[in-house]
Amino acid sequence: MAKLVQRYWTSDGAGITRKDRQGCEYFAYVPDKLAGRGFSLDGDVAADVADAEASIIRLNAEASSLVSTESIARMLLRAEAVASSKIEGLSVGARRLLRAEAARVSQPNSRVDVTANEVLGNVDAMAAALDAATNDSDVTVETILGIHARLLAETELAEHAGRVRTVQNWIGGSSFNPCAATYVPPPADDVHELLWDLAEFCNDDSLPTVAQAAIAHAQFETIHPFVDGNGRTGRALIHLILRRRGLAPMTVPPVSLVLATLSTDYIAGLTGYRYEGDMSSSAAERGINRWVAVFAGCCTRSVQDAAGFERRIREIQGAWRQRLGPVRRGSAVDLLVDQLPGTPLVTVGGAAALIGRSFRATNLAIESLLQAGVLHKVTMGRRNRAFEATEVIEAFTDLERRLASPEGDTLVSPPTRRVPTRRD
Repeated sequence: MAKLVQRYWTSDGAGITRKDRQGCEYFAYVPDKLAGRGFSLDGDVAADVADAEASIIRLNAEASSLVSTESIARMLLRAEAVASSKIEGLSVGARRLLRAEAARVSQPNSRVDVTANEVLGNVDAMAAALDAATNDSDVTVETILGIHARLLAETELAEHAGRVRTVQNWIGGSSFNPCAATYVPPPADDVHELLWDLAEFCNDDSLPTVAQAAIAHAQFETIHPFVDGNGRTGRALIHLILRRRGLAPMTVPPVSLVLATLSTDYIAGLTGYRYEGDMSSSAAERGINRWVAVFAGCCTRSVQDAAGFERRIREIQGAWRQRLGPVRRGSAVDLLVDQLPGTPLVTVGGAAALIGRSFRATNLAIESLLQAGVLHKVTMGRRNRAFEATEVIEAFTDLERRLASPEGDTLVSPPTRRVPTRRD
């Protein structure tokens, strides 16, 4: 039975105001477990889930015929990571992130862009989730801890990476106590058991995939098992389930891009999921159905946006090939045209490793791409040359702007969150 448990907060004397320094009674929420439990979806919600799954299947089927599927999937993964990070206040533009990513490889001892590095940790965590879905037959607590470890590995909170919290945390209110918090997760003593139960639920294939991903994500956010990085780990868990169940074998739609925009619906859905009382009550069923419907709708829209981004990338690649003229199949130029959508900022060395060609052959190919206007020179640091596919980065910026609008067009409905400025 889902319940609120009463606890007393003993102040350690920290705090700016007298109120912050006081102790208080507070209530922590302990959810019902999920493993082996039955769920009943309303007819319209079941239809929303079916529509979402059909759209994801269609995206992957259509993507399978595209030469640049892997590159586009990588770019969408980066877009998903950026949006997921923005939900938690880490705002980094596409160009800045790409330069930080390139610098991390070519200049490992250079000055670190801390914010960009945290977002790159989110890229790593989502990649880890997809790797886990591919390599592990079952989801375990260790799988979840591994995703979190990748997320925080290169941050100032690295000491907490992959470690379940041993203290009470909370959302909202004061930074010093949970007295006025908007939500207080389960006490630390309950977290391990709840995580084990969540892992068991993730291995149960009885629910439709989108419904399972929705409920697993909501349960994870409800448990809030880590000191930091819960939101981003929970959104990586969505990727893990969609890939593990085979619904998105090639391209996972950027669900977080939509969740970041519809944040009011997102928060309201999670709040409604946290019912009190018996799991078979009308309040429980109503809250779960509302949340699953919100999540399914976000999945459907994210597929539409991903498909639109793919089409735009294909148009860009077609224009490149027209400007380049005849290109030998399998040449360094041909391979770079395929790979640049996923890695639109490269050095010569990085591009050579990416396409498996010699430094000399890759350098000659980049010169051809420069002459055709496919690539443009940029500088990273004082002396390091790099080359960017500006059109791809602009398409990515357009995607961010479009997805920040509830109506999918910032000219029709203003962005609900901070977005890059529109290009001229």
